[in-house]
Amino acid sequence: MKKIAVLAALLAMAWASPAFATECPTDMKEIDAALAKAPKLSASDLDKIKKFRAEGEQLHKAGKHKESMDILEKAKIMLGI
Repeated sequence: MKKIAVLAALLAMAWASPAFATECPTDMKEIDAALAKAPKLSASDLDKIKKFRAEGEQLHKAGKHKESMDILEKAKIMLGI
């Protein structure tokens, strides 16, 4: 029974990884669109958002999709999306 549970967990993780890969570019596009609308944020907040966006893209390209999504989420929260 434990073997089945472990196998199911491994399959679920393997199946979810490609889903993360496709969400990163979507998040980046949402951030870019929100930035293009020139939100009323301080210069330091805009710098942080741009830093998060760039770091998220680097992580995505490195195949670290979970980490990428986590950092991109910080930018989205700051933008209110």
